Amino acid sequence: MTTADPTLPLSGKLALVTGASRGIGAEIAAELAAAGAHVVLASRDNAGLSRQVSAIASAGGNAVAMPADVGNEDSVKALLDQIRDRFGRLDAAVNNAAGGGRIPAPLAEWASEEFDSAISVNLRGVFLCLKYEIELMLASGNGGAIVNMSSTAGEQGVAGMSGYVASKFGVGGLTRVAALDYASQGIRVNAIAPGPILTERLAGAGQSAQDRVAAAVPLGRIGSPAEVAAAALWLCSEQSSFVTGTVLAVDGGRLAGTPAFNTSRKGTQP
Repeated sequence: MTTADPTLPLSGKLALVTGASRGIGAEIAAELAAAGAHVVLASRDNAGLSRQVSAIASAGGNAVAMPADVGNEDSVKALLDQIRDRFGRLDAAVNNAAGGGRIPAPLAEWASEEFDSAISVNLRGVFLCLKYEIELMLASGNGGAIVNMSSTAGEQGVAGMSGYVASKFGVGGLTRVAALDYASQGIRVNAIAPGPILTERLAGAGQSAQDRVAAAVPLGRIGSPAEVAAAALWLCSEQSSFVTGTVLAVDGGRLAGTPAFNTSRKGTQP
């Protein structure tokens, strides 16, 4: 690890980001590296991890790839063992990996295997990461900050997404329990609930679909992965030192409630 730079919020820290080979996870890894952290990028996609590590290095950051499958306990344990053996500590972690389930459909059309797949990755995977990350943080005695990736679908129901919604509601519960369990030992645990974000899937849906999504957002636009990454950085840094057990919505106001009817986004004259 490089010499600490006191001007950077995560200088001298060791951070882990799962699901870091693309999208929001890759953006978070780059943001933490730019903030001075030495970042471990984990994912099942070795080639994607290599691309992201190279991009971080080109920008002057420090990163290393450690392939892992969060749905497999042995793989998660091996990942944290490797971090312990190589670095001896873990200061921050962002549990971003997600997957499983199926395309939206009414609940009765979901096969039990599809539901199990969503729970295995999105919920059990977060539990496994928390378990072994916390063990390493406790062993180092320095506390730490953990951020779990939830969703606005983990705060309100979404039709046709029973497995995904159930798993993300569970992430919120795990986050709050872990925060309570380890607050006295200096480990903070929070979650982020992104709303519509311009990831590969939404970008590939085309402009018309993006316009429809943006119209349902009070701020009138889709968010960017960089905006989610900025929230993750804040929750990992000492700037949020009195924040734990919360789920931070990064959603353009969608969870705030129902927007006013028959008004312009620019306001109206009295």
